[in-house]
Amino acid sequence: MRIIGLDYGSKTIGVAVSDELGWTAQGIETIKIDETAGNFGLPRLTQIVNEHHAEKFVLGFPKNMNGTVGPRGEASQRFASKLEKTFGIPVILWDERLSTMAAERVLLSADVSRKKRKKVIDKMAAVMILQGYLDSLN
Repeated sequence: MRIIGLDYGSKTIGVAVSDELGWTAQGIETIKIDETAGNFGLPRLTQIVNEHHAEKFVLGFPKNMNGTVGPRGEASQRFASKLEKTFGIPVILWDERLSTMAAERVLLSADVSRKKRKKVIDKMAAVMILQGYLDSLN
């Protein structure tokens, strides 16, 4: 069973996928979106779901450090509903506090240039979100 991990932002969606056994997460790509124009990347997500025969989404759920849900968390909840209606598969909201910062640290320690970090940070955050979920299962 493959699981798709998503790091949903206002301009991009980082995408990761699990291996068949559900042990590891691999980054796939970053999809450009435009929330204000109603472009949520669903055509590309449809291709990814079909290509990988995904049975579940794990969507990063950004909470404030005190545990409350702010505007980005509410946007993620709306996007989760959109995913469930569009694909008919479960969406798990996964606490993603600090996932982008952790991804940034990994890329910095790997000495990735600022320009390259900007291109892969969302995909890397999706990997961290999905890997955290997979680790919780095993």
